[in-house]
Amino acid sequence: MRRYVHAVLASIRRRRSPFTGAGHAGFRRFLQPVLPSRAVRPADLILWAPLAAGLGSAVYLSVPAEPSTALIPAFWLAALAGLLVVPLLTARPALLAAVVLGACALAGHAHIQGRTLSLAPPAIEVSDRARTVTGWVERIERRGRSGRALLRVQTLERADIAPYRVRLRINTETLTPGDGIRVNAVLSHPRGPAAAGGYDGARAAWYQRVALAGFSISQPQPEEVDGQEELRAFLGWRWRLAQRIADAAGPNSGPVIAALLTGERSGVTEEHAEALRLSGLGHLLAISGMHMALLAGGIYFAARWLIASIEPFARAHDPRKPAALIALLAALGYLLLSGGAISTQRAFVMAAVMFTAILIGRRAVSFQSLALAALIIIAFSPQSVIEPGFQMSFAATAALIAVYEAWQRWRMTRDMTDYGWLARVQAAFTGLAVTSLVAGSATGLFAAFHFQRMAAYGFGANLLAMPVFSFWVMPAGVVGLLLAPFGLERIPLLVSAAGMDIVLAIATWTSSLPGAAMPALAPGGIVLGLYATGFALATLGRGLVRVAGVPFAAGALGLWALQSPPDMMVTSSGVLVSRSLSTESGEPGDWQVSDRRRGRFETGVLLQRAGTGLNAAPRGDYACDRLGCLVITAEGLRVAISEHPASLEEDCVRADLVVARGHVSAWQKRRCAVPVLDDAARAELGSAEFWVRDGRIIRLRGANDASASRIWGRDG
Repeated sequence: MRRYVHAVLASIRRRRSPFTGAGHAGFRRFLQPVLPSRAVRPADLILWAPLAAGLGSAVYLSVPAEPSTALIPAFWLAALAGLLVVPLLTARPALLAAVVLGACALAGHAHIQGRTLSLAPPAIEVSDRARTVTGWVERIERRGRSGRALLRVQTLERADIAPYRVRLRINTETLTPGDGIRVNAVLSHPRGPAAAGGYDGARAAWYQRVALAGFSISQPQPEEVDGQEELRAFLGWRWRLAQRIADAAGPNSGPVIAALLTGERSGVTEEHAEALRLSGLGHLLAISGMHMALLAGGIYFAARWLIASIEPFARAHDPRKPAALIALLAALGYLLLSGGAISTQRAFVMAAVMFTAILIGRRAVSFQSLALAALIIIAFSPQSVIEPGFQMSFAATAALIAVYEAWQRWRMTRDMTDYGWLARVQAAFTGLAVTSLVAGSATGLFAAFHFQRMAAYGFGANLLAMPVFSFWVMPAGVVGLLLAPFGLERIPLLVSAAGMDIVLAIATWTSSLPGAAMPALAPGGIVLGLYATGFALATLGRGLVRVAGVPFAAGALGLWALQSPPDMMVTSSGVLVSRSLSTESGEPGDWQVSDRRRGRFETGVLLQRAGTGLNAAPRGDYACDRLGCLVITAEGLRVAISEHPASLEEDCVRADLVVARGHVSAWQKRRCAVPVLDDAARAELGSAEFWVRDGRIIRLRGANDASASRIWGRDG
């Protein structure tokens, strides 16, 4: 630093810029991200191509009505035309960038729309009558004896064409993935979102090719099914391996160790999962770049050390290349074993790019490898761009790469001397702390957007737990996994479980602290879009483009702060959720419900999205009888809950809104002077949120507003 001060003083005396000349090239490289760029560089377009394609996919998924199928060929032709004129625009980089990114956005929209139409299930009439399903178990989500099973269907009673998959609530105690079964079940179409802007189960089921969902009314019976024997055998082996790992590691941490190594999370208790989520350690259960780096990276360094110890071979060949090939095969095996979630796919692609770069002698870690991973995932799973796993995974990786590149530029400005072992240990722990801080900061707001909570002590929990996890849990677990084929896995797995016990203890203690989970109001879609744009500009941009990300992010946070939660909600089952006026303070009191038995799941989702907390629950209920009740909300709106047709006429006179149970004829609705939400109206609207001012409804939003007109939201 002293020589730069002298250089600045000398340049002032010479009346020259201190940032010119060969002696200050390193300092200029350090400041390059915030210095103005002269022009848009065509080489940088690879970084923005997946963002443009993802934007096209996100637009298709977010529009309230299904776009015309004529847009598919039109957008493909427009994208092709844009790419054909690229050679004519090389002298105008800004226009070139606009054309290329516009073509990518149109291609992304056309690609996901065509893929969506190709996944259409057969038309199957649903009813309350049970029907026999025959197929084989693909996945199990177990909670004690009960749980859910995903079935690959072979035959379905009263269906000419069997659907590809169905999801059932079923007794999973005796089931194993790959088993052929026959069961009687009541089936219906997958349900849409429980709240406006919330998780859309019907959309997710469409892309998973789950045509029907329901519950079994009989015990599953073994059945011989044909086809896909290799896949069924692999899934069964993976399930048995997970059970074997869990048994060897012990009852407390065993299921968590099994989830880390195989991706099978059905054995993880809800208490452990909740503690990890509330403490900011929930990412440990999602196999991502960290797990892939620890496994594949550990195998790479171990293989390189072993190969380098073979002196004749090491003298004639580069030990890094065979080690990279071994690690690449290990990463592929981990991808297949863990089930291939989106975060795991991204991690594998980046690991594959990194090890391939080592094989051909190129730079291993860069934004280009991240962009390539994003393009591959968007090509195969374009619907994932709006999912929290995709956004949080890529946000964390982009932020880490940006910080890594800034650190590399900073290193170039210093004389780096050789470190001793103590300094290396200190650097390793510092790296873990910085990684936790950067990744947690990058994903924190995305988690708040999607899950309406932020882990208040997440940085501290990660700082305490990640050294144990990185240097103890995963290495011992990987050794146990490698020794499992030889029956020698028990001791390393017990060692791994001992470390995981410490991690779980940290998670439990952190999650029990006051204010561990900070609730947040669910933002509108524009808030997430603006913030994601600002985040991308700040991490991927160069020059002033990077600085331009700040106003986008600030604007998103400002809009989020200006949003107001709904004043009242009505579930699709007819439960009123509102706040009465406190007689003591004159302010709105606690949330209350008209019925605690019905609509509990929807009630929890609505309250959570209103910013009341992750495990939100009403504090009280309204006093209603068998005919219903009249509720005056804190905003002065009179709502009648009509449980019987005999009370409807009186409710229409004394209320501003009637929530009626059962069917109300059109003639009765016309006679009523106020709106009536009967079963049919609520089924069409979905769970509804109301904004009330001075006793009048000023805004109404239904859960089905954005999905009823989409292809996955149509019945039949």
